[in-house]
Amino acid sequence: MKADRQKEILRIISEYEVETQDDLIKYLKQIGYDTTQATISRDIRNLGLHKVPGDTGHQKYVASSVTGRRIGNDELGGNESYKNVLSGGIVDYEIAGNLVVVKTISGMAMAVGAAIDSMSIDGVVGCIAGDDTIFIAVKSVSLTEKVVTTLKGIS
Repeated sequence: MKADRQKEILRIISEYEVETQDDLIKYLKQIGYDTTQATISRDIRNLGLHKVPGDTGHQKYVASSVTGRRIGNDELGGNESYKNVLSGGIVDYEIAGNLVVVKTISGMAMAVGAAIDSMSIDGVVGCIAGDDTIFIAVKSVSLTEKVVTTLKGIS
């Protein structure tokens, strides 16, 4: 049942701009899946879904496409939606030691952070995101400028 439900979730988000977990529950209910918000939240986490700006200007769920490739200055890594998330969400960058602090549009930090993590940019250890700020941990101070240059080149 879980695998079938998750398959339907992927189909639904590919066909519709699903903005909230409640919207997803309604779509699933229409096709016979009676589920809870907690179950949907786990499914979203298990499937690696994240939010990106939709065509209507609202955020929507999309599936992650983890390529496993390392990204340098000239390559995107196979998923155009990551570029859209970065270009639509990032406002400013600042280097603080071996951290890159990224300011985003309010509410976009989680999506931008997930996109950065999914792209496996050289030097990036991981991200912590709030509402409009992301801390990117970089392996060394000497790599922080390269990470910022890479992000600017993608966005």
